[in-house]
Amino acid sequence: MSELVLTGHSLRIADVINVSFHRRPVAVSDEASAAVAASHNIVRDKINKREVVYGITTGFGNLANVVIDPGQSALLQKNLIVSHACGVGEPFPTEVVRGIMLLRANALANGFSGVSPRCVSILTDMLNAGVHPIVPMKGSLGASGDLCHLAHVALVMMGMGEAELNGMRISGADAMEKAGITVLEPTGKDGLGLINGTQAMSAIGVFCVYDAIMLLELANACAALTLEALGGRIDAFDEKLHKARPHPGQIICAGELRRLLNGSKNTGSARRVQDAYTLRCVPQVHGASWDAINYAKNVLTIEINSVTDNPIVFPDSGEGQIISGGNFHGQPLALALDFLAIAVAELASISERRTERLVNPQLSGLPGFLTQNPGVNSGMMIPQYTAACLVSENKVLAHPASVDSIPSSANQEDHVSMGAISARKCSEIINNVKYVLAIELMAAAQAVDIGGSVNGLGDYTSKLYREIRKAVPRLDDDRVLSPDIEKIAALIDDGALNRVIEED
Repeated sequence: MSELVLTGHSLRIADVINVSFHRRPVAVSDEASAAVAASHNIVRDKINKREVVYGITTGFGNLANVVIDPGQSALLQKNLIVSHACGVGEPFPTEVVRGIMLLRANALANGFSGVSPRCVSILTDMLNAGVHPIVPMKGSLGASGDLCHLAHVALVMMGMGEAELNGMRISGADAMEKAGITVLEPTGKDGLGLINGTQAMSAIGVFCVYDAIMLLELANACAALTLEALGGRIDAFDEKLHKARPHPGQIICAGELRRLLNGSKNTGSARRVQDAYTLRCVPQVHGASWDAINYAKNVLTIEINSVTDNPIVFPDSGEGQIISGGNFHGQPLALALDFLAIAVAELASISERRTERLVNPQLSGLPGFLTQNPGVNSGMMIPQYTAACLVSENKVLAHPASVDSIPSSANQEDHVSMGAISARKCSEIINNVKYVLAIELMAAAQAVDIGGSVNGLGDYTSKLYREIRKAVPRLDDDRVLSPDIEKIAALIDDGALNRVIEED
């Protein structure tokens, strides 16, 4: 791929995905480099003049009133990183760590953080060389940003901690040496500038938004295939109906269902006047999730191009102004990611109920549990159990983390966002939703086979059906179904199913 040039204010969600997952190389624009140097010079000037500035010539948090001698400035910044690197638990996947590093580099590239230019160049060098710090998942309150997570990144920048390089977990010092990257000797505001920000929750949040969009597109296709299998009606998706209640997501999802079902000979049945809610109200339910996902996407797009540390340096204000505030607070993300988690969980909730309609002979009119020889065979009875299990787990995970707060730093930081927890929970929910949709797709394809409606499938539902059948065969006699579910889930992860339903 071509090099991604960071400006601090033009990063897109797709860029984060490409750097994190596809190793797109990264550089910093000349304008951004000049801005970083300008703000760093102001910090150095304040230190030389012995001015009292939070986090630069003072301690941190509740120690903000302790003035630090300029001769101890470098030790202050180093100790800040070392003391804050206290995360616990399993490490983040490499892709998340790459996202964190990219977003921190982009935030610093705005030129308002006062760090030395080396801070930004080391981060981009590490990304390009594949030096990935080992960052434990747990430890952030999401208040002064993700201090703990970012400190573990900064450790490796200083030649400390641990890192992954070429698939091997080694010391940070060895990783930097093997990659040929000179380690950082932090001064001025380097330590504080590297760890004060929302980049861990933002990176996870970006991935969640990206995956949620893909899952919503697929959830519409799941509903369409199930509707065909059950001979449902399409009049509930009429454009006039949805323009009478013009929520954007509802209108878009209804349009998607009409497109996906184009050419179908299985829909429009006169067997019933109207379908159950899980079929009839798909635009209203999926559409509400679409609106919520779009809201979260907008919040994340703003956040990944923002200055989120403290204090913030404004080089163009006279001789340079440094303002202490709270841009590090994760509340905007915490609320958005809690909302996103609820919205995506609902995609699984309605999907599981559609699966129940497929396997329940009293609701489907098809053989019980989609098997031709019930009793001896249990068919698809238990996959619905699994879907129900995941939906129930999502109900627990969807409880908002943002409504909680625990004071820290001797009550100096007396309201925290818990945004990192919101992000991690949202990611878990998304993984569960993937499996619930996989189960519905497996059951819907089986129902199409059992019901003899394969030849009547629409233009796009037929493509979806064929892609599923490439991965898993029809169920004639009982077999272990866990591998089938995993194969369909792998197609979801790969984006293969989304590609076959894309508009021609």
